[in-house]
Amino acid sequence: LFFGWYSTCMVYVVFIGSSLQQVIEYDSGLRLDVRYYIMLAAIFVIPIGLIRNLKFLVPFSFLAICALTFSCGYVYVEIFQDLPPISSRPAFTGFQTLPLFFTTVIFAFDGIGMVLPIENSMKNPRRFLGCPGVLNISIIWLVSMYAGMGFFGYLRYGDATQGTITLNISTSSMVGQAVKLMVTFNVVCSYALFLYVPVEIAWRILKPTLKSSIYCYCIRLIMILISIVIAVLVPDLEPFVGLVGAVSSSTLNLFFPPVIELVTFWEDKAYMGRFRWRAIKNVLIILLWLVCLTTGAYSALAEIVKLYE
Repeated sequence: LFFGWYSTCMVYVVFIGSSLQQVIEYDSGLRLDVRYYIMLAAIFVIPIGLIRNLKFLVPFSFLAICALTFSCGYVYVEIFQDLPPISSRPAFTGFQTLPLFFTTVIFAFDGIGMVLPIENSMKNPRRFLGCPGVLNISIIWLVSMYAGMGFFGYLRYGDATQGTITLNISTSSMVGQAVKLMVTFNVVCSYALFLYVPVEIAWRILKPTLKSSIYCYCIRLIMILISIVIAVLVPDLEPFVGLVGAVSSSTLNLFFPPVIELVTFWEDKAYMGRFRWRAIKNVLIILLWLVCLTTGAYSALAEIVKLYE
C-alpha cells in the first residue's frame, strides 16, 4: 500500500511537469528539458503536500473536481472535432503492447486503498456494496468514462496519443491552455491526497521514536523531495505509469484481495461454495496478477531503457 500510493505521487509529479512544459514553452518560446519543469513542480506540490489535516484539503478538492469536470467536457469537444473513420485505425496493434495496456488500465483503477475508509465513514455502510451500491455505480461510471475517452481519443489522435489525453490538447487557444492548467491543479490536489496514506504509514512506524509532531512535517518534506527526484530520473509518463501499474497497482488490486480472502475463509466450506469455486476464482486472479507483474514490468522497463539508449 505504501509503495503503490507513493509511486502514484511520482507519476503525478511527472504529469505536472509535462503540462507545465507545454503551457510555458508555447507562450515563451523556451525549449528546455522536461526535467526542469518537474523540478518547477516542487513549487506547487511542497506547500500542499505539507498540509497534514485532510479537512483543510476539502476546499481544494472541491475546486479540483469542478476544474476536472469542465476539463473533461472540453476534452470530449476537442476529441469529436474532425473524427476520422474507424477503419482508419488498426483494431489490434500486436501482442507486444498488451502488457503495457493491462498495467495502465490497472493503474487507472488504483483506488482500492480508499475502499475501506469510505465504507467505514458512511452513515449506512451496507449501501456501499450490493446492487445497486455506491461501489458498483462508481465503477460503472468510471469504466464508461475511461472507455469512451480511450476509444474516441485513440480514434482522434492514433499513435500520436500521449500518456494522458490532455497533453494532446492544442495550446494554441487560451481555453486549451486553461484546461491544461485546470487538470494540473486537479493533479496537484490529488498528489496531496495520495501522499497522505504513505506518510501516515511511515509516521505510525516512526512516531514512538520521533514523538514531536514537527518530525511528521519533516517526513512529509523528505518524501515529497524523494518523489520529485525519482520523477526527474524517469521523466517519461507512459512507461512510468505502466511500471507503477505492473508492480504496485496490480499487487494491490489482484494479489492481496484474493490471498486475504483465501486465508480468511479457507475453512468455511459454505462460503467457498460448491466445488470451492471462490477458491478457484482467487487462484485464477493470482495467476492473472503474476502475468501482469512479469510481462508488464518487463515491457515498461524495456521502454524506459529504450528512452535512454
